[in-house]
Amino acid sequence: MNRARALSQAADDHARAGLVFGLFAYGLWGVLPIYFKQLSAISAVDIVAHRVLWSLLFLGLLLAITRGWRQVLDGVRSRRTLGLLLATSILIAINWLLYVYAVNSGHILAGSLGYYLNPLMNIVLGRFVLKERLTGLQWAAVAIAAAGVSVLAAGAGTTLWISLTLCVSFATYGLLRKVAAVDAIAGLSIETAILVPAALGWLLLGVSDGRAVFGSTSEEMWLLAGAGIVSTTPLLLFTAAARRLRYSTLGMLQYLAPTLQFLLAVALYDEEFTTAHAIAFGAIWTALLLYSLSLIRDLRARRRAAAAPDLCEP
Repeated sequence: MNRARALSQAADDHARAGLVFGLFAYGLWGVLPIYFKQLSAISAVDIVAHRVLWSLLFLGLLLAITRGWRQVLDGVRSRRTLGLLLATSILIAINWLLYVYAVNSGHILAGSLGYYLNPLMNIVLGRFVLKERLTGLQWAAVAIAAAGVSVLAAGAGTTLWISLTLCVSFATYGLLRKVAAVDAIAGLSIETAILVPAALGWLLLGVSDGRAVFGSTSEEMWLLAGAGIVSTTPLLLFTAAARRLRYSTLGMLQYLAPTLQFLLAVALYDEEFTTAHAIAFGAIWTALLLYSLSLIRDLRARRRAAAAPDLCEP
């Protein structure tokens, strides 16, 4: 019994650490539009290229501090892991590029909707790919969210592609990173290294064409350099959380980031909030509430089941 309790405590500590990592990751992602709005004069591709290059330097420093080069070598030597990281590097590049484009083109609401859909996409992936069981409430949440997206597609379809692409690319990224046998820093370092040739080539091409790819002011130059840190930190926290929590449980945390983005879009940047948006966001918030209630009920049931043997002890 003591061994079982020790294992249960270790599992609780593991999940608690995942919860903390997840909260910090999504909180940082939620306020990230403020940072990229300061770079709105620079193209999204240039910004993402800088994100890649400066992220590699930051990750190299972290690897040196944590002595994580062995994990990098192990990841590169495994054909399966390297194949997964090749796929995730493409997915995260697409996600980064589209996110920066959405922010700097005045479509933070569309980005917010995409990340609101992410938790519900995780539920579907968790069910059909990872074979996680879903309750009736969780299925109801997916159905309500789908109805909300349908209304938005009919009433505000011009930016729906942004929302859906962000949702699918990041949900698939998280799934593949969860099953890849490599830790957070090493995996992200390999992903970033895969993208470096394309990023460096793009910036060099810009220099040869006479574009101000390093910004036109010293402030822009420093902001571009800092893009690596502000991009990498929440992604590392997310990957660490994904490896410690059930994939569907990440859904309960994920709506922190889009809520902050939604508030920024409407209150700070005065983006248009239409009736279609109201219906779609209302449906998704309802779906997230149902899903959260389902998770809370499931957690209470598991705690009662874990405590039940103690009642029989003398």
